[in-house]
Amino acid sequence: QVQLVESGGGSVQAGGSLRISCAAYGYTDGIACMAWFRQAPGKEREGVAGFDDSVGSTSYADSVKGRFTLSKDNVKNTLYLQMNSLKPEDSAMYYCAASSRRIMCSDYDAYYGAAYWGKGTLVTISS
Repeated sequence: QVQLVESGGGSVQAGGSLRISCAAYGYTDGIACMAWFRQAPGKEREGVAGFDDSVGSTSYADSVKGRFTLSKDNVKNTLYLQMNSLKPEDSAMYYCAASSRRIMCSDYDAYYGAAYWGKGTLVTISS
């Protein structure tokens, strides 16, 4: 089993930057994919960025492409999301997910039935 713990959320002004992290514990060798999701009040949870652990490839939602960057520290078993040029619409609870099943890491819908989830870290962007 895998446990995920997010951290690094906070408040920042529009145009600023923030880095959030997702630390994985347990049987981390079994992780095939990891991803960041976010959910704002009154909105559906949406996939933000996906990471294929087998090859280190990344995918991004169109809304964050060019502004957000994924990276992973394999020694610390931690996935990072560097968020730059933040906008008020980026405000949300950000959740980390990890799948031990071989799904398409860029297919965010696939995580819902196959992934472990963290409790989230709150990101608030002010104008």
